[in-house]
Amino acid sequence: MAWGQVEVRIEGDFPALQQNAEAFIGEVEGRSASNLRRYASTATEQVRQALRALGYYRPQIDWQVIDDELPRLELTVKPGEPVRITSSNIRILGPAADDKEFGALQTTRLREGEILNHSYYSSLKSSIQNRALRLGYFEGAYTEQKLRVDPDEGTVTIELIYESGPRYRLGNVRFEEGHGFEEQLLQRFVVFEPGVPYHADKLARLNGDLSNSGYFSQVLVDARPDAAAEREIPVVVRLTRRDPRSVAAGLGFSTDVGPRFRGTWTEHWTNPMGHRRGAETELSAPRQSLSTWYELPLDPPMTDSIRLTAGYQREDIEDVESELLTFGQQWQHALDDGWTRILSVRWEGERFKIGEDERETSKLLLPGVGFSKLSADSPLDPSRGYRLQVDVTGANRNLFSDTDILQVIGLARGLITVGNGHRFLGRLQVGGIATNQFSDVPPSLRFFAGGDQSVRGYGYQTLSPEDGNGATIGGRYLIVAGAEYQFPLSDSWRLAAFVDEGNSVDNLSDPLATGVGVGIRWISPVGPIRFDIAKGLDEELGGDWRLHFSMGPEL
Repeated sequence: MAWGQVEVRIEGDFPALQQNAEAFIGEVEGRSASNLRRYASTATEQVRQALRALGYYRPQIDWQVIDDELPRLELTVKPGEPVRITSSNIRILGPAADDKEFGALQTTRLREGEILNHSYYSSLKSSIQNRALRLGYFEGAYTEQKLRVDPDEGTVTIELIYESGPRYRLGNVRFEEGHGFEEQLLQRFVVFEPGVPYHADKLARLNGDLSNSGYFSQVLVDARPDAAAEREIPVVVRLTRRDPRSVAAGLGFSTDVGPRFRGTWTEHWTNPMGHRRGAETELSAPRQSLSTWYELPLDPPMTDSIRLTAGYQREDIEDVESELLTFGQQWQHALDDGWTRILSVRWEGERFKIGEDERETSKLLLPGVGFSKLSADSPLDPSRGYRLQVDVTGANRNLFSDTDILQVIGLARGLITVGNGHRFLGRLQVGGIATNQFSDVPPSLRFFAGGDQSVRGYGYQTLSPEDGNGATIGGRYLIVAGAEYQFPLSDSWRLAAFVDEGNSVDNLSDPLATGVGVGIRWISPVGPIRFDIAKGLDEELGGDWRLHFSMGPEL
């Protein structure tokens, strides 16, 4: 194969040898025929080294210079027979030999009968050393590391013995002064006890949890083995507190609500106990909202908290006008199996008007419980993962409420990538309301379907039961499902084809609406941005050609 002015021809089917030889030689340009003749010995030696790295120690290499308009050096290579491993003694001695965390060594490619590949040998040596350092075997060393090659006999013997020495332990975690927070709060971020076996991942998690807490602009976790006393390493953490407040504002657009403005104000810490608070507002033609919150960290603070909330929202969408005032509390707790549980209670006061009906009011005290689980290999643009979520909330006339309600909502999303970036997404959302008087249920708790995040090809919240005047009034049940395939155009662009089906209904036997379409996805620095063209197939339910624009994570 040509590579600049040097062409290497490996006889036989040896693509790995061909690739390695070309990599060793590199690109050669701007040389005369006489210069190439002088360069031939260097090129020949480079090819020998390339083949030797893959176990071919006895190649036959011939060369010639073709003196055309552009001179070139041709090397013809007969690889010959490779050297093979005849003896392989690879062992771990010491405490690491019985340490399950250390794990088994991947020595398959270096067993007897295999062709020698020097990169496999070097990789194994580095892997053992790195694994030992990661697990705290800081006194480990190779007592034997011999690789003997006999090219004439075509044999290789390997002697690789690593003595791990004792495993170090992690000691007490000390936070240097000057951070401005209570020691009790910071110690909640430490998820290991003093005296546990050293593991670099424990320190990385501590660093990551502190960095992601929102309290600090800089985190430095220092656990040096040379500071150990009796093989116990003290952990010293240096923290730089961030600015207490931040403000953000932005303009956006979606086909559901049109242009919109969003502003946020956050106080990342209000006192040494790590309390925080914030407020946000969103303004669009059909919806205006203002909310505020106050949060208290619990133990552990990276997952558990209590949040107090208050908010006001006004909506005028389709045939529903609503003003909603809420006050609530949420207790978030991470369970051991990866699920997050949220216990909540909120009071809602809503004034609403549906269609041509008279304006009504509703007051509800709504305790609830929710469970959610997210598994993804990337927060912004995952290649695989899933989200599961279920929320149950209710109200009772005997507990400061105007009506009896039990609402259940379930959500499942999944994503898988196969081959060279072919992505398949699926989603299912179902919900139901149990009540003895559905007309008393306020619109904020009823179900509507249609729009960017629901059934595409239909207007935002237009899929709903109607009253006698044809006004959408919201349904008792919600069923929405979707499937999407994405074809990669580049690292940042994808084509999509999708089908959505669903509706908000009063009876589970009512028909569902179907929408199909195509779209394009741009993977921006803040997450995927989606532009879709969809066709609603059920004209009697309002289906038509529609453009949909949205952004945010796939899961």
